[in-house]
Amino acid sequence: MNESEKKILLDLARRSVQAAAGGTALPEVPDEDVCNRAGGAFVTLKVNSRLRGCIGHFAGLGTLGATVRAMAGEAAVADPRFIPVSPGEVNRLSIEISVLSPMERIDADDVVPGTHGLYIRRGHRAGTLLPQVASAEGWDRETFLAHTCMKAGLQPEAYLEKGTEILAYTAEVFSENSTGKED
Repeated sequence: MNESEKKILLDLARRSVQAAAGGTALPEVPDEDVCNRAGGAFVTLKVNSRLRGCIGHFAGLGTLGATVRAMAGEAAVADPRFIPVSPGEVNRLSIEISVLSPMERIDADDVVPGTHGLYIRRGHRAGTLLPQVASAEGWDRETFLAHTCMKAGLQPEAYLEKGTEILAYTAEVFSENSTGKED
């Protein structure tokens, strides 16, 4: 994606967070090529580098624009780990978007922390961690796999057990700071 396309998606995400926090209708998706592409995405909200909300959809909701709009709104008010973002908080938020590749099965030995995001499932339990989490935490392959298992509510070594499915994806990750917005 070029810088202009990233800015279009980031602006849509910010306007969506603002609308959701204020309890108003989410904005219209711009009629731009980048918004009309297919694809999944996660929207991450942070305050002073601390997670404030993160929600995504792997396959997308029809278009990338629709997915970013919906996930930004949900990250603001529907992430069960946090109280909803208040209108007064919106200007303090930093927004990051991760545009996802399709998922593919992968062997544990082929996982590359910082390159792959992981989705691990076993039975009715599943969890994911985005590629940038392993980099930010300085995790090696085994630690990344273990933490993804724990996020799924599984034992840390569940990735080694038969019946556990490991899927990987990559992400194009960008934030307001990476596209020139000032803090």
